[in-house]
Amino acid sequence: MYFYDFNLSPLDLLLKVIVPLVIAFVVGAFVGLERQNVGKAAGLSSHILVAMASAGIAIMQRLMFEHQLFLESTGVNIDPEGQRVIAQVITGIGFIGAGVILKDQTQVIKGITTAATIWFTAMTGLILGSGYVLIGSILGVFIIVFILARDFSRGFNPLVPKDKRKPSKSVEE
Repeated sequence: MYFYDFNLSPLDLLLKVIVPLVIAFVVGAFVGLERQNVGKAAGLSSHILVAMASAGIAIMQRLMFEHQLFLESTGVNIDPEGQRVIAQVITGIGFIGAGVILKDQTQVIKGITTAATIWFTAMTGLILGSGYVLIGSILGVFIIVFILARDFSRGFNPLVPKDKRKPSKSVEE
């Protein structure tokens, strides 16, 4: 195995690439599973893909930056324009989120929470991929606790698909 093409030691590969991707996967999977289980348009796959892609872009930009610093230390002129990649992710995610926001026939807007969860998983991926593993992990734990508390207080388990839940008793009964 040659990781030296990227100037990464196995420990650097673990800490800079694998750990952020694993945490982004777990957080994205949890948020996506909850959205899928409550019957929303963007579910498990969408959230995992957004979280992982965002983390991947941030990791790439971080490694590019480290390489540019190395080149600069050797006297090579660098162009810092390559460091604008993350800004493009933030803009692009807005378009993906907008795709799940719909206005129904009664003029009620739906999909705002799902759009927010897509944006959240993208930003968590960017934070983790940029090397802020502790901050990204804390953020992920907070959102997981929030989702669990919110859904359990509403009377359903977010880890059980909507069609497998026991029907709740109506107020009229």
